Amino acid sequence: MRDEGRSAWSKPLAVVLVLVGVFATGAGLGRTAGPFEWADASAGSSPVASPPAPAPVRKAAGRPVRLTVPAIKVVAPVTPVGQARDGSVDVPPLTEHNQTGWYDRGAVPGEPGRAIIVGHVDTKTGPAVFYRLHSLKPGTRVQVTRSDRRVVTFKVDSVEYFDKTNLPAARVYGDSGPAELRLITCGGEFLGGRTGYRKNVIVFASLATAGTP
Repeated sequence: MRDEGRSAWSKPLAVVLVLVGVFATGAGLGRTAGPFEWADASAGSSPVASPPAPAPVRKAAGRPVRLTVPAIKVVAPVTPVGQARDGSVDVPPLTEHNQTGWYDRGAVPGEPGRAIIVGHVDTKTGPAVFYRLHSLKPGTRVQVTRSDRRVVTFKVDSVEYFDKTNLPAARVYGDSGPAELRLITCGGEFLGGRTGYRKNVIVFASLATAGTP
């Protein structure tokens, strides 16, 4: 049984979003045989499945390159990730356990919409970049540095757990409205097999400041 604080989505409006998996410890994703034991990554599942269709390209803003969360001692590179072969949101490679992935078909952090950054919770050798994501408190600051040298600061509003079959897609995805950030990893009970972790841990954060280059 995994601690509820230790890191695991549903259906939106026009597009069906069914999370076929969680951040098991996975790559795009990879399932695990145990909390810290890798299994066959080729048969794995992904943390965030079937996001809405990409919005029209409209971004001149610089892409995110670094994520900083002082409260949990995270200073991590951010690389673009798209969709996995099964249509889910992809994640960084299994070998890059301290790297995060920005869903590049969604919003840019600091621009209108909900930007999504994903990361692993653990690996076969121990904790990964989002191992302590669950411990963030409301009001905690999260900074995203972009390639245009702008540093965007978000404030954590809540940290919530969702069974992967009950993702609040309307709260997670969206390319319009105020600038917001979602940090996502896996959590809850570890079930193994194709399921991995039962739940997703999602940090909901709103824009605090957007510094100038």
